[in-house]
Amino acid sequence: MAEPVRARRLSEDEGRRLQQIVRRGRHDSIRVRRAVIIMASASGTPAPAIARLVAAHEDTVRDVIHAFNERGLAALDPQWAGGRPRLISDADIAFIIQTAKTRPTRLGRPFTHWSLRKLADHLARHSDRAVIIGREHLRRLLHRYGITFQRTRTWKTSNDPDFDAKLDRIEEVTSRFPNRCFAFDQFGPLSIRPCQGAGWAVRGKPGRLPATYRRTHGVRYFHGCYSLGDDTLWGVTRRGKSGANTLTALKSIRTARPDGAPIYVILDNLSANKTPAIRAWAARNKVELCFTPTYASWANPIEPQFGPLRTFVISGSDHPNHVVLARELQAYLRWRNANARHPDVLAAQRRERARIRSERQHRWGRPRDEAA
Repeated sequence: MAEPVRARRLSEDEGRRLQQIVRRGRHDSIRVRRAVIIMASASGTPAPAIARLVAAHEDTVRDVIHAFNERGLAALDPQWAGGRPRLISDADIAFIIQTAKTRPTRLGRPFTHWSLRKLADHLARHSDRAVIIGREHLRRLLHRYGITFQRTRTWKTSNDPDFDAKLDRIEEVTSRFPNRCFAFDQFGPLSIRPCQGAGWAVRGKPGRLPATYRRTHGVRYFHGCYSLGDDTLWGVTRRGKSGANTLTALKSIRTARPDGAPIYVILDNLSANKTPAIRAWAARNKVELCFTPTYASWANPIEPQFGPLRTFVISGSDHPNHVVLARELQAYLRWRNANARHPDVLAAQRRERARIRSERQHRWGRPRDEAA
């Protein structure tokens, strides 16, 4: 029997990039869905469960995983054929991309970053390789190769000396004991405010939510638990993160497997997740705490599950208080767990995801216009 397909181990940069795409949820819907597939597979979630999560066919999930294992993050951008013959060669494209990624000061130009006009002018006047290209073609070409105009950001890398050992243990328990493997994390902060979303409306008359500048309800945190074997998500809303709240969530996980056999819980390195009381309780109740490496929460299998939660409950909402928000969260969880395998519900879920996550009228499977 062939081994189940699974994405290879993510590097730190890949994990951070995929987590950023899933958390923001405002990017191209195709990239969001493929990022969820890759993160879930790398975390040990089987292909059938991933297919239900993203409302896709299992073969599609496996194709994305194989593409990622072969080409890395380039698998987030499927290449569709078509269009007229290119007017510039592969060598010209490589030169354009390299120039765009190089700071202008290193090329003797008196500014710190390129504009499309300055970059096109520099390429056309280059003494060694002159490339004539219009600004719109240049913009589309850069977008196709993942080069976008962004703010400069700081970065951090994991300083965990046990980085590889922790990832090895997470991969081992998710592969060998999927039916006894769970994940836990806090989702938030959740505030009471109108949240932008998407929906059907008359052309030119989108649905509107009231603006607010007074937020007197404070914030809450959803303490979520996920069973990899059962593909079940549950949790409660708390006022804050604390060791007592985490211990209560872990006890609910232990209750899900009352046979007394060992279970494995994957969680991050938040101080509230590893208090002496939690460690002592875990030792007494045969619960192994598998911590993700520092600054690598993307290794937690529950992370992809929070994307649909944000999309269907938070996006496009205007909840009056935290009581109503908590009630809506629980209603969605009951619906999600009870109907995850029904084909009619999967079809409706696919249409709902296509509607909510559509961007600029581009839906899953619909190719974007390629540059001339």
